[in-house]
Amino acid sequence: MDDTTTLSEKERLARLRLIRATNVGAVTFWALLERYGDALTSIAALPALTRKSNRPVKLLPEQDALRELELTEKASARLIAHGEPDYPRGLTELDAPPPIVTVRGNAKLFARDTIAIVGARNASALGQRFARDIARDLGAAGMVIASGLARGIDTAAHKGSLPTGTVAVMAGGIDVVYPPENRALHEEIAAKGAVISEMPTGLQPTAQHFPRRNRIISGLARGVVVVEATLNSGSLITARLAGEQGRDVFAVPGSPLDPRAKGTNGLLRQGAILTESAEDVLNALGPSQLVTKPPKKSSQIAAAILQNTDELQREILKKVGPAPVEIDELVRLLGASPAEVSAALLDLEFAGQLTRHPGQRISISAGC
Repeated sequence: MDDTTTLSEKERLARLRLIRATNVGAVTFWALLERYGDALTSIAALPALTRKSNRPVKLLPEQDALRELELTEKASARLIAHGEPDYPRGLTELDAPPPIVTVRGNAKLFARDTIAIVGARNASALGQRFARDIARDLGAAGMVIASGLARGIDTAAHKGSLPTGTVAVMAGGIDVVYPPENRALHEEIAAKGAVISEMPTGLQPTAQHFPRRNRIISGLARGVVVVEATLNSGSLITARLAGEQGRDVFAVPGSPLDPRAKGTNGLLRQGAILTESAEDVLNALGPSQLVTKPPKKSSQIAAAILQNTDELQREILKKVGPAPVEIDELVRLLGASPAEVSAALLDLEFAGQLTRHPGQRISISAGC
């Protein structure tokens, strides 16, 4: 059954304005859609939600949203919203998936099984050779290779998988190439594979954007292969995220005398799958288990629109503390419906009294 749909232009524009708003991340975006059904209705409800809030929300002006669409088109890319055709299959499995991604190139690659290959920027010659070869061999076996277009291991993995399918995940805008020397590779990937970003077109990447990029890299893939990584490497963040997302983590062993092997050897001690060839990856994966989740239906969440949740909000504040608690557990303790609790949590969140965390958890905000 086809669970995808094409949004109206008004709804797509509203979703873009909402996810680009200040103080609205993916978690809050989906909480709003769960309560109000669509982005247009959510935007209309924001003034009432934020009137007395400690968490002001500034929507992206419609003119700026239209400008982003124009820049995206000029970059030969397009926006794909969650639930639409070509939205990456792996990302639907994430807790609070990106509501909108920007894609340039062959978006059909996102329907295929994918493996991420990441590692050190200052990679050794042997490490780069291994990354290129395993990417080539996994590609020959039908896998798409995802990586972050960084120097070293990422670059080698992309080059090894160019003929069979590779995806570059950008930390900044889809058109902002980092490092600059990979511009030609970026163009080649866009022509033969795909480039993806959840950030606005034209945005220059900063340090805080790279963990978000790493979440997309691991989210696209069934597993992550780490080739070389120091103990403070960003590749270990990607491996940790992969584990949290239920993906397999593969690590290539290295010499204990090489600092670039400290991270990968540490992953092996923590239970990562020892990897010396593409066969090690393929044998561990087994059949595909990714299943595209259907988009939320407004008819399924209409009951969440409540007239008065004051009493429920008071009960929630009594039961929530500084340590995050699962929302499902909170529903059980309160004896209320999930829709009622969801609506009350959203009001408290915008009032600055609660903070949402990954894994569908909630805690009292600092200072409350």
